[in-house]
Amino acid sequence: MKKLLTIILALALSVALIACAAPSASPAATEPPAAPPADEGAAPAVPDTSDETPAELNIGVLVWKYDDAYGSTVRTAMTRYAEEIGNEMGIKINLTMQDAGDSMATQNDQADIMFASKPDFVIINLAEVASGQSLVDKALANDVPFLFYNKEPIEDTIQSVIKDPGSIFIGTTPREAGDMQGEILADLYAADPSIDKNGDGKLQYIMFMGEPNNPEAIARSQYSVETAVANGLTMEQLGETLVCNWDQAQAQDAMTATFANYGEQIEVIFANNDQMAFGAIAALNAVGYNTGVAGDPEIVVIGVDAVDAALESIKAGKMTATVMQDGDAMGKANIRIAINGALGRDWLDGTDYKLSADGYSVRIPYAKITE
Repeated sequence: MKKLLTIILALALSVALIACAAPSASPAATEPPAAPPADEGAAPAVPDTSDETPAELNIGVLVWKYDDAYGSTVRTAMTRYAEEIGNEMGIKINLTMQDAGDSMATQNDQADIMFASKPDFVIINLAEVASGQSLVDKALANDVPFLFYNKEPIEDTIQSVIKDPGSIFIGTTPREAGDMQGEILADLYAADPSIDKNGDGKLQYIMFMGEPNNPEAIARSQYSVETAVANGLTMEQLGETLVCNWDQAQAQDAMTATFANYGEQIEVIFANNDQMAFGAIAALNAVGYNTGVAGDPEIVVIGVDAVDAALESIKAGKMTATVMQDGDAMGKANIRIAINGALGRDWLDGTDYKLSADGYSVRIPYAKITE
């Protein structure tokens, strides 16, 4: 009996020990806690760093030609503002510029290399305003954002090269420079009617045009005359419009030939830019005109751009007036807006620039510069 009792107690103790060692039957102990439902409005557990400002940006610049005086002021400004604005934003801006030498074929070759290198952004100054599509195709194929500046693509291509790709143009209002040239001439005549040298009540003029398809050149040529007429002047063009591709040497040759034909009949010279005005003045100097020497004969010469040499020429009494196209302001706008484009932000985010009524451009204002 005692032996049987001992066996029963041993069995009871074993059962108790097994029960203590076994896991709890509670679901809370056998399964991990369920994850709370996702909250669509909550921030992700891992911060999204996709919008963080990078340490560096590589920006390419395709330039139509380096030896354009106004274009040089824009390039200088871009270099300066890339450093200044980059420092303000804590970004190193690496600018790579290419000179097309006024050749669209060269610019296309340069674009092939530049876009294939996958920069963060490309700023484009077209060599030919009718040929923007080839560069846009390269940009889109390589997924590189871009903008155009200074030389506006022709109207027929605006939709496909700017609007459809969601790009932007930084430039001026095409007719504004022409309007100001016409206003300057009207003011000159009001102050001194003797600029009508033959006294026939009309001002005989020569027109130097930049490019035949360029919106700026077309508008400056048209509105310089139309605005002068709207301000009470009677205008008479001598010969054909001289297309000199914004070039000083071409303008000098054209002016030499034109003076041989019309000589003293010429009373006014309109030039779409200062470079062509310089060429005209050089030809006039060769025949004793516009020397800046008191008593020497002179012809009214009005340019556009207000480059430093033009301001000196006005002071010296050789050029009569010019219209300032602000290269420093354009260079700054190019860099500031390009940075936004490279960072995937709205073009004008954090700037004071305004989108013009056309919906695709920022326009830098002109100003009159006279003696």
